[in-house]
Amino acid sequence: MSFVNGNAIFGAARKGHYCVGAFNTNNLEWTRAILKGAQEKNVPVLIQVSMGAAKYMGGYKLVRNLVADEMEAMNITIPVVMHLDHGNYEAAKECIEAGFSSVMFDGHDLPLEENLAKTKEIVELAHAHGMSVEAEVGSIGGTEDGITGAGELASVEDATKMAATGVDYLACGIGNIHGKYPADWAGLNFDRLKEIADALPDMPLVLHGGSGIPQEQVEKAISLGISKLNINTECQLAFADATRKYIEAGKDQEGKGYDPRKLLAPGTQAITDTVEEIIGWMGTPSID
Repeated sequence: MSFVNGNAIFGAARKGHYCVGAFNTNNLEWTRAILKGAQEKNVPVLIQVSMGAAKYMGGYKLVRNLVADEMEAMNITIPVVMHLDHGNYEAAKECIEAGFSSVMFDGHDLPLEENLAKTKEIVELAHAHGMSVEAEVGSIGGTEDGITGAGELASVEDATKMAATGVDYLACGIGNIHGKYPADWAGLNFDRLKEIADALPDMPLVLHGGSGIPQEQVEKAISLGISKLNINTECQLAFADATRKYIEAGKDQEGKGYDPRKLLAPGTQAITDTVEEIIGWMGTPSID
C-alpha cells in the first residue's frame, strides 16, 4: 500500500467529531511500533518526522523509504500518511521532492505576511504533487528542533487568513506546549478553540503537544474540532521507562540480553502499547 495524503482522513474526522493520531518516528523501532499499534487497532495513522529526527536518521528520503519498506514488510493494510512535522520552508520543499504525502510548513516565527506568502507557495507546490499541507498560527509553547514558541494564542483573524492560503489542516496555539507540561500549566483555552472552529467549520484543526494534556481536555478539544493529535513525548517516556526497567532488572546481563534486538524490545512494545491506548480514546473508527 502506498502513502495517502491527509485530506480525506482528517476531513472525515472533523465532520465525525473524532480524531486521528499523528505519531513521531525517531528510528526503525519507532516506525515498526507505530505501524503495529495502528494496524492492530485497524485505523488510519499519520507517521511524522521532525527536521532533527530526519537528520539523525539520515535524511528525508531515507525516512520516507524506511516507512514505506516497513509497511511492505509488515503487510500493513491501513492508510498511512507520511508527514513532515514542523518543517521550515526548505525542509517542506525537500520532503515534497522526497515523496512524502503531507508536509507541515511552520512559519509562525516569520512576519505574518511572509508566513502567509510562503505557506501559499508550499500549498501550490504540494497540491501539484497530490500532497496535503498543514500550517500553524499562534505558536506552540516550548522548543521543537530549534523552533521556539512562547505559547501565544492564535487569533481568529490570523487563522482565517491562513485558511485562505489553501492549507488542508491548521495547527492553532491554544495554550498547548511541546514536551512535558509544567505543574502550573493553565490548561487549554477552549474559548479560543471554539471561536476558531466556528469561524472555520470545515477545517480540520490540529493539537500539537498532545503528550501530557489530561485526557478529558483532549476529548473536549476533539469535540470542538481537533481532528489531528500529535504525540511524541509520551512515546519517548514510555520507551525510556520500559528500557530502564529492563536494564535495572539485569535482563541485559542474562544470556544475550545485551543484543539490541532484545534490549530494545520492551521499549518498542511500550510504544505500541501507548499508541494503542491513545487511539482507544480518540474515537478513531475502525476501517470497514
